[in-house]
This record gives sequence, C-alpha cells and structure tokens, in this order.
Amino acid sequence: MTVLLDPPSPAPLVVAHRGYAAVAPQNTMASFEAAWRSGAPALELDVRLTADGVPVIIHDPVVDRVTDGSGAVADLDGATIAGLDAGSVFSEHLAGQRVPTLAQVLRFLARRPGFDLLCEYKGTWTPEQLAPTTRALDATGLAGRVLVQGFSRETVAALREAAPHLPRGLLCDAAPADLLDAARELGAVTVNPSVAAVLADPDLVRRAHDVGLKVMPWTANEPPLWRGLVAAGVDAIITDRPGELLGWLAGRAEA
Repeated sequence: MTVLLDPPSPAPLVVAHRGYAAVAPQNTMASFEAAWRSGAPALELDVRLTADGVPVIIHDPVVDRVTDGSGAVADLDGATIAGLDAGSVFSEHLAGQRVPTLAQVLRFLARRPGFDLLCEYKGTWTPEQLAPTTRALDATGLAGRVLVQGFSRETVAALREAAPHLPRGLLCDAAPADLLDAARELGAVTVNPSVAAVLADPDLVRRAHDVGLKVMPWTANEPPLWRGLVAAGVDAIITDRPGELLGWLAGRAEA
C-alpha cells in the first residue's frame, strides 16, 4: 500500500510538489531527484497529453511559462516538447533540463523504492485516454505506490473505470458543499483542497476523517501555514519545500 494511505501519524506526510520546486525547475528530472534526495516520502506531479498522445509531465496547458517554447501542450507533438529547454527559465545553471515523459518518471521511481507518487491528471480525460498510463503504472510496479487524482470529477470517474484498483483523490480549490459526498460517490480515498480552504474551515479535516477520507492540502511553503495545517490534523502537506518542511516537523517532534 502506498505510503500516502498509511495509517494516521502524529505528523503529516510530506509530499514534494512538482518535485523540489523551490530549488529546481518544477516537473523536471532535476526537481524529482532533488525531492528524492531531500528525504521526502512522496512526489506530486502533473500529466498532460501531447497532440500525438504522449503523456508528459507539465502543469500548465501551455509550455510558455516553464520552457523556452510557445504553444499549447495539446497542439504540440511529443518530439517538439521533448526538445524544449525547461531549465534555463529557472536558472542558467540548469539549462538543458527537459519536459519528461510519464514513462521516464515511472522508470525513475521504479529505481527508488520508498518514493511514492501522487499523480495528477490535468484537465478532463476519458477512460480510453487514461488506460495506457494506468497500464504503465502497473507494468513498472508502481500500482502499489501511487495515488491518482484530478480536479475534474469526470476524470476521477474515468480513473475508476480505467483502473479501479488504483486509489483515487479528488482535488479542489475552494471546498464545495458537496465535496465529501462527491468524493465518496467517486470512490475516492482523499480530498485535496487548497491550503486556504482548509485554514478557512479547519473542521473540514474532522468531517472528512469521520467519513473515512484523508486530507492532503496544496501548496504550503511557510511555517505559519504548516502550523495551521498541523493543528487542523491534515494527513499530508504538499509543498515546494520538502526539505525545509521535513526539518521543521523534525524540530517540532524534538521540542
């Protein structure tokens, strides 16, 4: 069973958001390696499809912000995206980092036991579009180390159809009134709202726990936010600064 679903512990699990995005370009192999070396037990990343159906790891619907290219991911083929520089926009010292494919990341994770995956599918996917990716998770032995999630309820329902054996999460920004009911109807095991939504209504965590759901908010990068989330009893914290959060939690445990 993935560490993301381990029994509750006194301290929340640390999930590296798009890798160690504070020190390396987000959603690149450099960022994922840095997250692994930080000691984070889990990695969060984003998957989109190229024009020719290649699952690639990028957050935005366009490549402009995080690469030296331009255009929509859905309009560019995999070879074009593979040739873009995803490092120099972060630092000249990281020039040459690429937008990885999902297959590359799964091979990376397969060689790093103890580093689990929170895999977000961006946008709306059909079961047919999802099937090659979920088969790849199975083929690389990641099925027991992954939690798949999406903002789109249609995508979470499609994940249930394509791979009912994979645990699912439902993402949201503000927490809608029907969040917990929708998550249970979709067979989700986690609800993952924004940090602001949890801090605005800390009792959301208790209500989720009462119906058997975990809560993993995104994205908290500063101690005041970490403190509020720990007080609310969240199960995991998704952060761009996994090393710093791990140190902060260790300091609290020793105090």
